[in-house]
Amino acid sequence: MKIATFNINNVVKRLPNLLAWLGEAKPDVVCLQELKATQGGFPVEAIREAGYGAVWNGQKTWNGVAILARGADPVLTRRELPGDLSDTQSRYIEAAISGVLVGCLYLPNGNPQPGPKFDYKLAWFERLIAHAATLAGLPAILAGDYNVVPTEADIYPTKSWARDALVQPESRAAFRRLLDQGWTDALRTIHPSGPVYTFWDYKRVAWPRDAGLRLDHLLISPLLAARLADAGVDREVRGREGASDHAPAWMALRDAASGTKARAGAARAKRGIR
Repeated sequence: MKIATFNINNVVKRLPNLLAWLGEAKPDVVCLQELKATQGGFPVEAIREAGYGAVWNGQKTWNGVAILARGADPVLTRRELPGDLSDTQSRYIEAAISGVLVGCLYLPNGNPQPGPKFDYKLAWFERLIAHAATLAGLPAILAGDYNVVPTEADIYPTKSWARDALVQPESRAAFRRLLDQGWTDALRTIHPSGPVYTFWDYKRVAWPRDAGLRLDHLLISPLLAARLADAGVDREVRGREGASDHAPAWMALRDAASGTKARAGAARAKRGIR
């Protein structure tokens, strides 16, 4: 099972890019962010023709999230992040697919900071942490654009982002608290050292000089951790004409039977059994 997250940065404008990548990579599940399309403006027919069922929450301007499933219709379980009935921003959607609960999220950017937008980012993060705690005991995935650079290893060598909300200690601490619930960071587990960038700004000639950041994360609940087989970033997608400023990040899970064998093997190894 291959699960990907992709901040598409306008799903209508970049539909050709999305469809080309779907045809090449053939992910089983895709979490999209920054649709920048209304509910009625989401290109569902084109996506269905590409072989994917979809659930989505559209919104104009900067927001909007969707979950796609290859050859299946995701079973919608939640359209918003709980904890604030007054929050109307479309930043979270959740669906069941092939026995796995998938949460797709677009965490607030938080700039400029300090200020109301950063306060909203941190409050949204607290709501995510609270909701994630209810999912941690399930076969669940939380994938999306977290708008957080977890460590200095996740950004190119620079001081130019030092005041940005993406790298602030509060943002990083919230991400660590989420991981502390037992979630596995798929990309860093498979690639424990070195840069694994998912975002290159349109400004500052960022893409040609590989001045990237890791903002897009795939977190796996403890029940799925033993099934993690691979993870990566389809970097070349960022270099194409009309590309989003993000590249798709993905992970591959072994089937449930293989995961069970992996857990049993790890347990035997811990007990010194060969």
